[in-house]
Amino acid sequence: MLLHSKLRSWLTIIGIVIGVGAVVGIVSLGDTMQKQVQSRLASMDLTNIMITPGYSRASQISGFDSDEKGIDVQLTKHDIDAIRGVEGIVYVTGEISGSESVKYAEENATLSITGVDPQVWQYLNSLEVKSGRLLEPADKYVAVIGSGVASGIYKRDIGVNQVITVNGKSVRVVGVLKEEGGGQDRQIYMPIGAAVNVIKDAKKGVFNSIAVKAKSVDVVDTVTEAIEKKLMISRHINKKEDRDFSIITLKSMAESVTNMTSSVTLFLGAIAAVSLIVGAVGIANTMFTSVLEKTKDIGTMKAIGAKNIDILKIFLFNSAMVGFVGGIFGIILGALVSAVFPMIGVSMTSPENETSISLSPRLMIIGLGLAILIGVVSGVVPAYRASKLKPVDALRYE
Repeated sequence: MLLHSKLRSWLTIIGIVIGVGAVVGIVSLGDTMQKQVQSRLASMDLTNIMITPGYSRASQISGFDSDEKGIDVQLTKHDIDAIRGVEGIVYVTGEISGSESVKYAEENATLSITGVDPQVWQYLNSLEVKSGRLLEPADKYVAVIGSGVASGIYKRDIGVNQVITVNGKSVRVVGVLKEEGGGQDRQIYMPIGAAVNVIKDAKKGVFNSIAVKAKSVDVVDTVTEAIEKKLMISRHINKKEDRDFSIITLKSMAESVTNMTSSVTLFLGAIAAVSLIVGAVGIANTMFTSVLEKTKDIGTMKAIGAKNIDILKIFLFNSAMVGFVGGIFGIILGALVSAVFPMIGVSMTSPENETSISLSPRLMIIGLGLAILIGVVSGVVPAYRASKLKPVDALRYE
């Protein structure tokens, strides 16, 4: 059929090629995206818990500085004292933040400054220094800066022991962080005692957020519930819907991202699978036409002793071959689609992973098997009808 009905056969095959190529390409993209997301999440400390002032449904993701009614709320040392005794907590500390004018080499830039407790800050994150050191308990007017602050903002790069000016106060740089690829690259970290004096509107004992580290990932949910109860009691809140604080865990965010990635991949794969259905209809149509064309041949074969099962096998083999050829070219198309994504700038999580989209052997086998299965299923009814033709009627067919 592939050799003698070339145009019709190859038009049918194109439908399978497009369907298999789309499914294979999208699924490979989704698999790569999931692997890269999981790789990034594996490098994160999922035991971290963040408490922010204000509460709304959206605050579960980003956090707010005020509640839904617009009433300003604050986190204070009293809140830290309330949750300090919760079982399963290793560290708890308050942090302040703000955007301030930072001057270096006669140039000014507005940068984000975060005030942290040097005693526990290094245990609450996985940041590493490229040069210099992290903050120490005895530090005051010193800072650790992100790689983006060190180079790229000012004409001259900022190195260790260089002095920057924050709101008129001199601050010495003691460390430059390794590049992370996120907002942390443009952050300046200072001891909270000094940060209070350089960040406008900052008050001693009042925090923009409270950072908590649990003993392990297994107790994060339990610790989160306990913190919520403690804060509701200390802040005199009776109903959950009246909460004026939000609790964000990296664990829940990681689970949400993973679920979202899986859902997107499934959704796009389902859309691509529609073209496979169209291809299946094309195979069925081609096979019905082939049966009509070969009716006399079927009669001849039956007249010389061919059984119904023999006729059935012949037509099923033809439809399976259409699916097989379509699957081969579909996999090639899927590989090309996967290769094109990085070229057009589609990256999953970070620029360095742009060229890592690839097809797995397992996905190739599944794609080929799916194409053959569609071919066989689409050819079942035409093949069955061909096998049931009566020899006399088939030989008289015009």
